[in-house]
Amino acid sequence: MIFDTDILIWVQRGSHKAAKIIDSEESRFISIQTYMELFQCAQSKEQHRITRDFLKKMNFRVLPFTENIGHRAAIYIEEYSLSSGLRAGDALIAATATENNLTLCTSNKKHFKDIKDLKLDVFKA
Repeated sequence: MIFDTDILIWVQRGSHKAAKIIDSEESRFISIQTYMELFQCAQSKEQHRITRDFLKKMNFRVLPFTENIGHRAAIYIEEYSLSSGLRAGDALIAATATENNLTLCTSNKKHFKDIKDLKLDVFKA
């Protein structure tokens, strides 16, 4: 399963329910977009260290951008930005999930629900 940034933020905020979902998955992935968003939101070197340690401890694999992911994300923006409010970061995460044939776990159903070829697992806090 690939996890959206919001799920990891829920864990950082102490959500046992979000942590349980992550724990239940044997294979854990995030997009490089999620990786960058996590570090961009951190407010100190200590938060960077905690984030890095968490990702390592939980054996997250960071999936890189590829040409196919970029192409698919651009198509998603053309198709869904007006109807669903899909933004570039979310399009890249959705494209990463689809290109790697992974289910995306997110609590942000609104932005992803219309993407026909995306498998979703919606987290409710």
